[in-house]
Amino acid sequence: MTNRWPELAEHIAGRLEVTAQSKVSVFVNDETALPAAHALISAVTRRGAAVQTVYTSERAEREMLAAYDVDRLAEPAPVEKAAMEWSDVHVSFRAMLWPDADSDGGDIENLPRRLAAMRTAKGVVSTLRWQGTRWAVVRIPTAEWAGQLGVPAQTLLGEFFAGALDDWDGNRRRWQPIADALTNGHTATISSADTELSLSIDGRRGVLFAGEANLPDGEAATAPVEDRVDGHITFPGTAIFAGYAFEDLRLLFEHGRVVDVRARRGESIARALIGTDAGSNRVGELGIGLSEAVQQWTGDLFIDEKILGTVHIALGRAYPECGGVNMSSLHWDIVKDLRREAGGGGTLAIDGNVIIESGRFRWPS
Repeated sequence: MTNRWPELAEHIAGRLEVTAQSKVSVFVNDETALPAAHALISAVTRRGAAVQTVYTSERAEREMLAAYDVDRLAEPAPVEKAAMEWSDVHVSFRAMLWPDADSDGGDIENLPRRLAAMRTAKGVVSTLRWQGTRWAVVRIPTAEWAGQLGVPAQTLLGEFFAGALDDWDGNRRRWQPIADALTNGHTATISSADTELSLSIDGRRGVLFAGEANLPDGEAATAPVEDRVDGHITFPGTAIFAGYAFEDLRLLFEHGRVVDVRARRGESIARALIGTDAGSNRVGELGIGLSEAVQQWTGDLFIDEKILGTVHIALGRAYPECGGVNMSSLHWDIVKDLRREAGGGGTLAIDGNVIIESGRFRWPS
């Protein structure tokens, strides 16, 4: 199926309106993402665009956390920063890299402060991306990740291509009522046996992500009112973020802020991420997965947030197009699976009207 990379590249170049005048920066985090990146480079070069490629190694981050002091970790990578400032189109190809699972980093002195500093530096680069470029981020399934799940690599690749190359114009028309419900609603509620979370969305806008930005795409999102998120939410199982594993994460909110964090694994790291800056302990996004093509739960937040029957919150930076004003260098999506097969199911309601029940949609009228 990897012979479909050129098809994906043409889709991205078209959606991002690449022309001969475009300056395109391409980031690649691992050699396993190179076939996809090379296909895009070929596509934009044929259009006459200028293109520059940067290798952004995620595998080196553990060594950096161990070796560098906090001030150095907080400095944005100068080559990445310069590439973002140069370009008007940006595409990141991020291979799914399973973390060094046997270590939670506890041997690194002052890990929480160091990790928060590193995320601050990354946030500077990502802010330049979404403020100054037409952009896309592409999550590349790998055999390594599939092996950890015990599924064939072709399963992940098949769902990825089905999601990334779907009928986006048709999807946009079909999904628009979900975004409209977020725009017109006042309060969203996520409920299950281990969760009861209320989020005000009054005055905010619902936005569709339908094939443009986060591939494989497929979600509707809004920005909750910053000081009107209350209750608790639990994320059973394992999720991967920032190269670390988190198990059975539970967050308690009062007046919009996280006031308590619990986890079977990764609790100290979660606390560090939430303490990154003044806005990192607030919810910047409420999202609803819409993709019927993506079904395999992976533990990768970027993939799982697209699954139909899931919802997610993101701690930190809000999307301005949703009307959010929360600023942070952190944007940490955390996915809640409401499908019955995930362990009992749950609901997402807007103003008391159930939109998702046990992983199935009740389309708003």
